Amino acid sequence: MEKLEQLYEGKAKKVFKTDDPELLIVDYKDDATAFNGEKKGTIMGKGVVNNRMTNHVFAELEKVGVPTHLVKELSDRETLVKKVSIVPLEVIVRNVAAGSFSKRMGVPEGTQLLCPILEFSYKNDDLGDPFINDDYALALGLATQEEIDTIKAYTRKVNEFLKGYFLNAGMKLIDFKIEFGKTADGTIILADEISPDTCRLWDVETNEKLDKDRFRRDMGNVEEAYNEVFRRLGLA
Repeated sequence: MEKLEQLYEGKAKKVFKTDDPELLIVDYKDDATAFNGEKKGTIMGKGVVNNRMTNHVFAELEKVGVPTHLVKELSDRETLVKKVSIVPLEVIVRNVAAGSFSKRMGVPEGTQLLCPILEFSYKNDDLGDPFINDDYALALGLATQEEIDTIKAYTRKVNEFLKGYFLNAGMKLIDFKIEFGKTADGTIILADEISPDTCRLWDVETNEKLDKDRFRRDMGNVEEAYNEVFRRLGLA
């Protein structure tokens, strides 16, 4: 598969054309951002961890009936994926109160929620990814009701799988963000990534944070936390 010109460069990844119009190559970077790009830095080795972890998790999710964009891992940082148009909804699942939810709702971090919360943000950096509901998404033409229903069903399946998957590695899944895309024929599939960039993961025993919050909050040992997740999942 030949890597052609770069199509896009985001906060964490570069995307390249290939000689197949339906396939792209994603190249994971070590760049780190937080607070909608206001804070910038580098987490050495992050690209490798996020690429290989995403591919492993996506392959496992395929087995439980969640279709993904994964085609093949090409190297430690590069993966061949199906070309999709991203649905402009960031899908967030919260199992335990943390981060912006704790501030917004006045609930102490670490409070176990009585049931998982599924919420949407409008994927728009200029607007700061505002919180929206189904009616916003429908009214603004961001997705159809059928697409929203499909996205919600897949997301709940992802949450149930990931909670057990991480628990087996001694980690609690606090919350996470995922994105979905549409293939040329309109099929909804899981895209983007699942990594310490997009998941809050706490040690089961100590509640030590093993995710991007260490970067956001200047807690130190950021690379070590990412590598610890990688090691616990048996990927190192």
